[in-house]
Amino acid sequence: MRILLTGANGYVGRRLLPELLSQGHEVICCVRDKNRLGLDKTTQERITIWEVDFLHTINLNNLPEKIDVAYYLIHFMTSSTSDFDVMEGKSAHNFNLYMNEIGVKQVIYLSGIVNNSELSKHLQSRKNVEDILFEGNFNTTVLRAGIIVGSGSSSFEIIRDLCEKLPVMVTPKWVLTKCQPIAIRDVIHYLTGVLLKEEHYNKSYDIGGPNVITYKEMMLLYSKTRGIKLWIFTLPVMSPKLSSYWLYFVTSTSYKLAVNLVDSMKMEVVCQNNDLQKALGIKPITYVDAIKLAFLKMEQN
Repeated sequence: MRILLTGANGYVGRRLLPELLSQGHEVICCVRDKNRLGLDKTTQERITIWEVDFLHTINLNNLPEKIDVAYYLIHFMTSSTSDFDVMEGKSAHNFNLYMNEIGVKQVIYLSGIVNNSELSKHLQSRKNVEDILFEGNFNTTVLRAGIIVGSGSSSFEIIRDLCEKLPVMVTPKWVLTKCQPIAIRDVIHYLTGVLLKEEHYNKSYDIGGPNVITYKEMMLLYSKTRGIKLWIFTLPVMSPKLSSYWLYFVTSTSYKLAVNLVDSMKMEVVCQNNDLQKALGIKPITYVDAIKLAFLKMEQN
């Protein structure tokens, strides 16, 4: 089938693309600047590139034809700390206009887990994008994930930097917040598993691994898996600004992303039960196994 892949130069997009190609799909990669796609020559010869910026006024003169499914993997968390939600809303609205014109059958959106009654700005923006996509003249399938574990994932790289660089940590209380991390390979299985499956049209699903753990437990398990000694002392305070500077100076993340991530770390991101895992026959791997696979991937590269 013909598949449109937005966010093709993002982390999930880069991991999803080779899987789609290996399954025999024809892929149209959607990017703002084709010179920044960064794919090897062999892969570029197997894809079509569509240059488009969903923040700009739509241009219907350059549309790809006969698209069956589109993946929506766009976010602007690294672009701004103040109005990234406005940018994400505008992008989703313009995306709808393009998809309505093309006539796609299904849009698959990778969102965040939004089960709290009060949401951070980041997660509220994810929910708003969901609502916008459901307004399109196509079938929408939403997959909601928390922390994605894999080499190159922003959240995982933050954990790796903290554990590798700080054997002793004095941490804010958000490290006691529960989350449900998921391995990138399981995310890819879910993203490809719902392709043109009518029983999953116009539905939202939480996806996660088998472990519900705190951020502190994530760091301790990482250190144990890597054979690193780590001591964590938690303060009974919540200081988002200080936490943002902490992540920015210690890890490789940008300040804008650090601010947006810390704002969400006080929210529990734990899956609600659904039947998607059973329906797709997916047996998610543990957090520890996901760490081991991430390092195996790094060693291969």
